[in-house]
Amino acid sequence: MMEKKITIGEDIKGLIFDIDGTIADSMPVHFLVWQMVSKRYDINFTKEIFIELAGIPAFETCVILKERFNKELNPTTYAEEKEQEYLKNMHLIRGVKPVMDVIEEYKGKLPIACGTGGDRFSASKVLDILDLGFLKDKIVCAEDVSNHKPDPETFLKAAELIGVEPKDCLVFEDGTLGMEAARSAGMQVIDVTKYYQTTIGDNTEWSLEAE
Repeated sequence: MMEKKITIGEDIKGLIFDIDGTIADSMPVHFLVWQMVSKRYDINFTKEIFIELAGIPAFETCVILKERFNKELNPTTYAEEKEQEYLKNMHLIRGVKPVMDVIEEYKGKLPIACGTGGDRFSASKVLDILDLGFLKDKIVCAEDVSNHKPDPETFLKAAELIGVEPKDCLVFEDGTLGMEAARSAGMQVIDVTKYYQTTIGDNTEWSLEAE
């Protein structure tokens, strides 16, 4: 699929970006790492499961998988293993060009924030990898909210962070839960998956740094 240019309406006063799968084409890395770690627990982590649970923090994902597959496992340990493997493989992450172009065009022109279901350490590292370190003090992360996507709290806090009314914010998202959260917050939303082609489940050319 050809990458298309994203246009911003003149009524928009603030931009809020999800990170994984939106600014960063990191979802293939997350998927492969989830598959790798889940095999240790005899869990078949499919592309369909990954898409269904996209945007849910790692620990909550592990709780869901524990119950769904009826496994005797420690969700905290499971989540920690996944995050450790992800950190080792973050060098594979690439930027999503149509979204990166928007950030470059509107940097300094409109207030910009990020709202992610990931933790602050990982989110900050992704932004550094993509040379977007200037956004690190404008992130709402998993540990900053009580209610995760699809609850609107993440995006409402992001809007507050940049001092823009929710109705005047445009959210960039790739996940169904995130888009639902943005709409619940009364914000406009762009589904970035219409502008680029990710490679989830089709990464045979990639080599993860497994232990």
